[in-house]
Amino acid sequence: MSQEMDEIRRLACDFAAAEIRPHVERWEREASLDREILDQLAELGFFGMLIPEAYGGMELPLPTYVAVLEELAWGESAVAVTVSVHSAFASRLILSHGSDAQRERWLGELASGAVLGCFALSETNAGSDAAAIETTATRTDDGWVLNGTKRWVTNATLAGLAVVLARTDEGTAIFLVPTDNPGWVVTSRETTMGLRPLEVATVELRELRLGSDALLCDPARGLEYAYSALKTGRLGIAAQATGIARAALEHALEYAGEREQFGTKIREFEAIQFKLADMATKTEAARALLQRAATSPTTLLSSMAKLYASETAMWVTTQAVQIYGGYGYMRDYPVEKLMRDAKATEIYSGTNEIQRLVIARALYGS
Repeated sequence: MSQEMDEIRRLACDFAAAEIRPHVERWEREASLDREILDQLAELGFFGMLIPEAYGGMELPLPTYVAVLEELAWGESAVAVTVSVHSAFASRLILSHGSDAQRERWLGELASGAVLGCFALSETNAGSDAAAIETTATRTDDGWVLNGTKRWVTNATLAGLAVVLARTDEGTAIFLVPTDNPGWVVTSRETTMGLRPLEVATVELRELRLGSDALLCDPARGLEYAYSALKTGRLGIAAQATGIARAALEHALEYAGEREQFGTKIREFEAIQFKLADMATKTEAARALLQRAATSPTTLLSSMAKLYASETAMWVTTQAVQIYGGYGYMRDYPVEKLMRDAKATEIYSGTNEIQRLVIARALYGS
């Protein structure tokens, strides 16, 4: 770990401990993050981690970026998801494929946190099969008209800019949509099993009119661009999962050191020791694979990191609930929440079944 990476990780960890963890129970109960926490993230520069300094960003290398996300997820996973969606999709896509004018228009505001980004890809019949999208973009004399419905849009009610995938006559394309456009209509917010403070909603695009400058590069390569962004997105999910697993492990260690049964602290029982040893080993292995993938962000490694870290988070949080026993099943204790949060990491940005297909095909070079 470089000195810079260590310092930024410590900054994120201290911030998570002081400003995030004290509010987790209330955010879970209210199903909402405070606007103040987003402002603080912006002040620290965490919304601009992947954006070049020329646009006001921090331009951090990917290993440092995922280390920050892990710390934020250790505090509250919904915070890490909010930052990850903003960075890996909205910011990254504009940086990689946007015109000079689009970069000048958006990257500064995205870096400062003045504008939050979201990514509208999934639809009712297009989840893992992103190519099945039905949202259309029709070319007009002066731009485009979008129509369709997008599901499970994270940050939908907070974002000022939406990155939207739509079908054109030439294929699929990505459009930059200011959310104050009257055609952008958030119709309902989802009620989720975990990640309850996260803003996840259904959005209807109703005769949404855009100028020609809203198109992100090639009108036939949107799916290709989206898949390229998923590499960074999956690293973000792996980081979230690692942070969740670490939090669950720490809670389990503390509880096992306090809880007594048969006149003995349960940490003295071999069955509990074996659980804790395996939990710690898997968590460290997930972080090591994540850092390897961030150093060399190929499709193969990013899918491996997402797969392994998410399944580690699910396994570690389940073991934490078991160590807590009956208390672990109660809402009054933190590990049941972590288990619900962990489940999401096995599903979004490509289910783990999809990750196994991606990995197998990459192994054969196809």
